[in-house]
Formats: sequence, C-alpha cells, structure tokens
Amino acid sequence: MSTEDKANEISSEAQDQKPNTPITVPATPQSGDGAAGPITLFFILGLAASLVLGWVVFPQLLYSSKEQPIQFNHALHNELVDDSCQSCHFFREDGTYSGVPKLAQCIDCHEEVQGESPEEEKFVAQYVEKGREVPWLVYSRQPACVFFSHVAHVEMAKMDCVTCHGNIGESESLKTYQANRITGISRDIWGYNIAGLKKNSWDSMKMDDCSECHQREKVNQNSVQTLKGGCFVCHK
Repeated sequence: MSTEDKANEISSEAQDQKPNTPITVPATPQSGDGAAGPITLFFILGLAASLVLGWVVFPQLLYSSKEQPIQFNHALHNELVDDSCQSCHFFREDGTYSGVPKLAQCIDCHEEVQGESPEEEKFVAQYVEKGREVPWLVYSRQPACVFFSHVAHVEMAKMDCVTCHGNIGESESLKTYQANRITGISRDIWGYNIAGLKKNSWDSMKMDDCSECHQREKVNQNSVQTLKGGCFVCHK
C-alpha cells in the first residue's frame, strides 16, 4: 500500500469516528414582527376618526341652520279653524295646491294685534302693516326639477297630511330650518339620519320613500311609477 493510500485510509477512519455536529444557521430577524401592533392600532384609530368625521362632524358642517322669521303656533290656529290643515293649505278650483299661506289669507284675522304674543306683534308690525310677504323657509320644498301632485295624494288617495309632514299641526313653534350648503335643499327632504334609516313615514321625502309607499299600497302595479326607474313621473 502506498503512502498516499494509507493517508487516505487514516483520513476516512477519522471522519467516521467524528460525531455528527448539526449546523446552526443564525435566524434572520423579521423586520415586520415588531411593527404589526402599531400598524393595527393606527388602522383602528384611523377608521374610528373617519367614522366620526363622516357621520358626525361632516353633517354638522354640511347644513346651515336658520330660524323662521315668525314662530307660528299651529296648535293655537288649529283650535280656531274649521277644516284643520285645509283651512290654510287648500286646493284651488283648478286642483292646484295653494302651498304656504300668503299675507292676504292672514290679514282677515291679523289686521291688528289681537293677543299678547310678541310674535303676533312682530308679524303685524313687520309684515301686515308694510304689506310684505313673510319669507317662510319651507321644509318640504322639493328641488325645481321635481313635480309633486298634492291633489293626487290628498284628494284622490285620501292620504292624511301627517303621513308626509308629521304632527306639525300640533306644534306650538317651528323647528330650526336646516339647508344643504351645496344644494340649498331642506334637510327634511333627505332626512336627518345620514344612513337613511327612519322611524316615521315623515322622516324623509326621497324618491325611494315614494317608491316604497307605492309598492306597499299597491298603487298602479302595472305602472312604471312604482319602480325606482320611473324617474320621469316626478322629474321634469
């Protein structure tokens, strides 16, 4: 056996006798492990802030508030008239709706101050004596592109005013008027709940509300006006 062969044999025996030592690979630190907590917290805080801004702060900024020029007492006047709402909000002979009362309808009873109400005194002094119409802020005034037939609902369908306008006839004062700063439309049209939820039929007066009522009451089931796509029925 040559010297080289003996050396290789000795080296092979030495390797066989050497214990197998596992190779340890140092762990590589994960850069994202420590940041997961702060990122999650930041996301939750951001989501909460967005909900507060979108559902609480934004509606407050979107709508401007105004008080009516005169605090009208519906409950008092309802006690003095014969036909309830129709005494002041009536239909003309051609079927058109009179809308908000004009000064001429009020002068018969308020040509002079009759009671001790400061609002009546203000009404007579600033409007009756000067022949000026009261610039009422109408809560239910629809956009100019919308047509709504009161006679079709009140006279033909025999609907009560309360269904759409609530119990305003029982009120002793008028609520604050709120208008969308962008469109100028009353908040009562869209509703006071930004999610569109409502407890009463008068909480909002959108097209969806009309469609739901028509479908519920089975009004003209074969007509497109009961569908949400029947825009042309009310929109000019």
